[in-house]
Amino acid sequence: MNEPIFTNWNAEHTAKWGKAPLSIKHRLHRHELFSFDALADLIERYPREQYALVHMGAQKERRLWREGDIGGMAGHAVIDAIRNGRMWLNLRNVGSVDRRYRDVLDAIFEEVRQNVPGYDTYARTSGILISSPLAQVYYHMDLPGQSLWQVHGRKRVFLYPDRAPFLTPEQLERIALFEVEVDIPYEPWYDEHASVFEIGGGEMLHWPLNAPHRVENLDCLNVSMTTEYWTEAIRRRQMINMANGILRHKIGLDPKSVATSGPGFWAKAALQAGVRRAGLLQKDRRARRPIEFRLDQQHPGQVIDIPQSSA
Repeated sequence: MNEPIFTNWNAEHTAKWGKAPLSIKHRLHRHELFSFDALADLIERYPREQYALVHMGAQKERRLWREGDIGGMAGHAVIDAIRNGRMWLNLRNVGSVDRRYRDVLDAIFEEVRQNVPGYDTYARTSGILISSPLAQVYYHMDLPGQSLWQVHGRKRVFLYPDRAPFLTPEQLERIALFEVEVDIPYEPWYDEHASVFEIGGGEMLHWPLNAPHRVENLDCLNVSMTTEYWTEAIRRRQMINMANGILRHKIGLDPKSVATSGPGFWAKAALQAGVRRAGLLQKDRRARRPIEFRLDQQHPGQVIDIPQSSA
């Protein structure tokens, strides 16, 4: 793709990037790598450890969030199963599996850097989400910078303020420490304070760092790409949240400062680095979910439960 990926970037987008929710148009929905034939081929050769197939419940029924297995099905059959079910497939870190997607990711962030001078990113990753009609992603937040690129279908995205009660410092610290992004509380009345976007193929969303959000598919199969990245400012925010979390949850103090410069910051940076190097947080991190089902090859959209060991 030799043409620019963004098609309507303007001065307002430059001024608001990272400071307010933005919707910008793009060309990825017309790129050959995002055709259903290309996606089916990608699914067939995707490493098992790099994807998650999740069966969804209602917002209040998080216990129904179960992880499953494709079961050796052909790529188009997997897409058809998702089209007829209530689930989503997350092809994580797609650029590490197919270099062509990495090239697209690099091109995106080169355009961002050209439009937002000084916005230098690193540790960039992208994933492809293929999800069922009416499926959803629960209320959560993300630690890195994040954008959502809609390729096929339509979805509704709710973006919430990054402050209490929607997200508290204590919750952010626990997420930084224990990686439990979907465990922050959600109340239906939060929606009264959300910025709501309905996006289709050729539209992307970018929002301020750590802003909570949730997603509802409309009544159609959806294909999206997520992009994650770090900047020096984001890295420092992560370091201070982790250090404050250690002070609060491990030592019993009540840290107040979230400064990302100065002597206090560097003392906290050294604290969190030492705790991480000592491996003192590993046992608190959540284990990978068990594989509880596989796709039913005879009945698209249905799943077959896998018996779980009682050991």
